[in-house]
Amino acid sequence: MKKNLFFYLFAVLCTVSLFTSCSDNDEPAVTVPVSANVAGNYKGALNVTLKMETGDVPAGNVPAQLVSVTDAGENMVDLKISNFSFSGMQLGDIEVSGCQLTDAGNGKYTFTATSSMDVTGLLSAGIKANGVFENETLTLDLDIDDVKLMGSPVPYTVKVTYSGTKLSGTESSEAKILSFVFDKEVAAVDSLVVGDVVINEESKTITFMVADTAKAEYLTALVPTIEVSEKATVTPASGVAQDFSNGKTVTYTVTAENGTTVEYVASISGNASFYDFESWSYGSTMYPEEQDCPILNGWACCNDAVLLIKKMGILGGITYEGEYPVRPSIDDVHAGEKALLLESVDTKGGNIFGTPVPKVTAATAFLGTFNAFGALGGDPMATTSFGVMYDKQPLKVTGFYKYTPGAEFYNANGELQAGVTDKCSLSAVLYEVSSEDETLNGGNIYTSDKIVAKAVFTNDKAVESYAPFELNLEYVKDYDSSKLYKFAVIFSASADGASYNAAVGSKLLIDDVTIINK
Repeated sequence: MKKNLFFYLFAVLCTVSLFTSCSDNDEPAVTVPVSANVAGNYKGALNVTLKMETGDVPAGNVPAQLVSVTDAGENMVDLKISNFSFSGMQLGDIEVSGCQLTDAGNGKYTFTATSSMDVTGLLSAGIKANGVFENETLTLDLDIDDVKLMGSPVPYTVKVTYSGTKLSGTESSEAKILSFVFDKEVAAVDSLVVGDVVINEESKTITFMVADTAKAEYLTALVPTIEVSEKATVTPASGVAQDFSNGKTVTYTVTAENGTTVEYVASISGNASFYDFESWSYGSTMYPEEQDCPILNGWACCNDAVLLIKKMGILGGITYEGEYPVRPSIDDVHAGEKALLLESVDTKGGNIFGTPVPKVTAATAFLGTFNAFGALGGDPMATTSFGVMYDKQPLKVTGFYKYTPGAEFYNANGELQAGVTDKCSLSAVLYEVSSEDETLNGGNIYTSDKIVAKAVFTNDKAVESYAPFELNLEYVKDYDSSKLYKFAVIFSASADGASYNAAVGSKLLIDDVTIINK
């Protein structure tokens, strides 16, 4: 409580001008060469200490504070402490006018001053200042004694010390934050920063996303590593933990070599889910003895349909022993050790007990559930239940992809379509539900009146190197946090594969996907 009162006090002092004047009791014996030996800009460390009966309490440390000294006439200078701040408080400039110098010999010049502050109804204080210029350095002591905040019987004493070196004028003026990163290896699991930190030079902001599972308690001590311009410094310093919980911002002040300062405001811009597709398992709930069917943990895919063809296809004269359409890529990734590989495969075509088997099974992975037996009723759309329950407002889905369309495109009747090129599809759909059991499938996922927002991207051109994609959801209804929603992200190597129109060998690679929420 006492420290907070002190902060308020000091703000008031700065607002009404810290000093009325500086003076020395003795007239100088000789003329001081102010312009040549004293005037200029000084940069150094400033410290503020609150002196109390129980001991000294540190109240602020600025390692690269700029003080400007200008010629104010014969043997006199004006001082200005620029952008004075401590303990996160920005108090503006402090000006010390008309300081008269005394030549102490050997290039040493001193000044002392006394003043008082009496703001009716607020506070009173006595002020003493001592300064020394010597060998292009400035040391300054400010004693603010017997500070009395009206209504409080306890007086305070504040000590401000400063030591700076005169700048030559050739120092760099660049004050930029070049990089701002978090060490994900040592951060708490729930507070991992998702994606890249964005430094906006125009707005001087630093924003980043955190995992949607991040708890406020884990965001109170995030430790950024900060790189700044050469010979510049930054406050708070790199490697110091900061509290970004509950919408808090942190202001970073970069001081260039010449004392120029630039402020950046860092904050969490939202939360996100990150999928790097590193987590896979193998097996099948339909056929427990099957041990080679890839399962993408957290996602649904069409592999169970192909497994069903492998197991039951013989009943319809169909033999398929090829690859599963959805599997991990270990030799072609954007980052990490694995990526998501979707490849539409030739499952021969035909039928099993009257249920059609497509000539080409389109490779598809999505958030939701897949029921391979759903198609046995004659409706292939019933195999997909798109979406998972979602209690946040998604804004966009980003990631990286590669694509190669297959050479031979077949229609639902298994007929080769000369001149038709397959295309991949990347989409995201948010829709309203009345219960967790309600769902959309391949037949209505893009047309239902339940849709609140969606984004669909398709491409029929080859993309040979990983390229970024961004699905920005377009809202057609207002989002209402009191309602229930499901959210689906769908990746397919063949955009019309749900209708059994696809090309053999169409291959889509997906990696490092981020769902960004408001």
